[in-house]
Amino acid sequence: MTDERAELDRLRERIHALDRELVSLVGERRALVLQIGRLKEKLGLPIMDPPREAKVVRRVAEIAREMGTDEELVRDVIWRIIASARSEQEGRTQWGPPSPLKGEDSQGS
Repeated sequence: MTDERAELDRLRERIHALDRELVSLVGERRALVLQIGRLKEKLGLPIMDPPREAKVVRRVAEIAREMGTDEELVRDVIWRIIASARSEQEGRTQWGPPSPLKGEDSQGS
């Protein structure tokens, strides 16, 4: 095996490990957002707080900038987590592309 092939395999293994970590962290963050939503409901506070959400996104963008990470990517990830949690808090059980309507096949015809 060439040195380049070994390096490629090593890098791919590292990506797989990071993917597991990333998925775990995204899930943990989303769970915390949902927990906050339940507490806000008990306190009679609105689930949506656009100024707070914007502040959170600005904060993570600043962290990304400090770390030399793509700010837009980080903003997008955080907004998606917020939207996913909000959907669940509003009673929708699924977030993302809509499921096919009853009677439609998976090809959309």
